[in-house]
Amino acid sequence: MTKEERIESSKTTIFKAVFPNTTNHYHTLFGGTAMQLMDETAFITATRFSRQQMVTVSSDRIDFKKPIPAGTIVELVGKVSYLGNTSLKIRVDIFVEEMYTDSREKAVSGEFTFVAIDDQKNPIKIK
Repeated sequence: MTKEERIESSKTTIFKAVFPNTTNHYHTLFGGTAMQLMDETAFITATRFSRQQMVTVSSDRIDFKKPIPAGTIVELVGKVSYLGNTSLKIRVDIFVEEMYTDSREKAVSGEFTFVAIDDQKNPIKIK
């Protein structure tokens, strides 16, 4: 399989409903909760691409462009955006959808860097 085919086949999409227990006093999704969901999506994407043990080593700029209200659906999309020797970057976008309309727009974007590790937690080459 080519690198491009691996990137495409490891693309990860997760859907979640935004319930009131995950929102702040403005009734919008907590930023920290959004970041946790993004890191989880990025981890799954990195693992699906490499099929190796991966750990998050950094998160790059995360842009919160639109609030995510309670009572909406979010779609998280993770895709490999950079491949190094021992590390890779995953871009994650969050799209917010109204439950009862066709409205859908990008709300949050960010990148996460992962490193492949061995059993002793030392960096190793991504296969």
